[in-house]
Amino acid sequence: MTNLWTTPERCDLRKLAAEFTLQEITPHMDRWERDGSLPRSLHEQAGGLGLLGLGFPESAGGAGDYIDLAILIEELIVNGGSPGLCGSLLTHTIAAPHIAAAGDPDQIAKYVTPTLEGTKIGALGITEPGTGSDVAAVRTTAVRDGDHYIVNGAKTYITSGARADYVTTVVRTGGPGHRGLSLLIVDTDTPGFTVGRTLEKMGCLCSDTAELSYDNVRVPAANLVGAEGTAFAQLMTRLDGERLNLAVQGYSTAQRALDLTLPWVRDRVTFGEPLAHRQVIRHKLAEMARQTTVARVYVRDVLTRYVAGESVGAEVAMAKNTAAAACEFVINEAVQIFGGMGYIRENEVERLYRDGRLLSIGGGATEIMNEVIAKSLPLATR
Repeated sequence: MTNLWTTPERCDLRKLAAEFTLQEITPHMDRWERDGSLPRSLHEQAGGLGLLGLGFPESAGGAGDYIDLAILIEELIVNGGSPGLCGSLLTHTIAAPHIAAAGDPDQIAKYVTPTLEGTKIGALGITEPGTGSDVAAVRTTAVRDGDHYIVNGAKTYITSGARADYVTTVVRTGGPGHRGLSLLIVDTDTPGFTVGRTLEKMGCLCSDTAELSYDNVRVPAANLVGAEGTAFAQLMTRLDGERLNLAVQGYSTAQRALDLTLPWVRDRVTFGEPLAHRQVIRHKLAEMARQTTVARVYVRDVLTRYVAGESVGAEVAMAKNTAAAACEFVINEAVQIFGGMGYIRENEVERLYRDGRLLSIGGGATEIMNEVIAKSLPLATR
């Protein structure tokens, strides 16, 4: 049977992504972590190589599917990037898909194509103070006024919000609940739009995260993505892809932590012998390898079925939780094995430890995923 992950074209993609990471990313990670963001030039470099178009339709300047995107994510992380790097560089994978899928040709030409080329940066504005995972509770309003909407409200925890040229914003154009929500593209240079502050986080330090404010922002009605009242449906159709991307980040981060730990235990000598000779360490490594491998095999299987068009919502939730749990276990063990050195900021496992914690929260927390899984089970009572 053909392995869709190892076709000649995908082997070439893997090599390209690895070389790009080693040459253009890994040497600069410490500086970008200190800067708190990525340079726009990195987006342009990635776009010039076609890496930002993976998973997007050819009509918008994209190529390939979610398997190709997963290969990129794997190589970005296992060669020295991080979940924070992926969140920032690949922020377009949550900002632009809705426009590519439901936008008109003008919207695609103005926003999606230049984003995939790396000349524009987009963000997705959903979360608000007090709403969290409850998308249907969004309060930011967009009131029609002739050929414009007047937008008022606030967003928080917005990835790339400080650098974005536009924000694909969830707004309330109708009544309460999810049926009253719409998607509106807001250019960040529009009067009334401001970045309130850039948030300081535990991890993902090279990924800027911001609070956004909308104060009587006049947005052209032409920037409405799809019809009014369809935002919730549009968001739901993209959630599985986002969750799978996070699952890939999970097992890739675990693999990177394991790869960093193996030479350490071979070289680190305590009480006259390498750590690798001690059974307690060898068994830790065995469990780290087992959980990493299981997560990778399962996530890849679910992702392959997702690309094939199967309905795998519950399995996607299982895949995300499986990979996030494996990641948390492995990075915790890696820090423990490194000891004091694992707690030092200059050590890469310390960065992975901080970044990896977000994977059980972002894209739907573990508890939300468990509720998705539970709904798929035959739990009805008589």
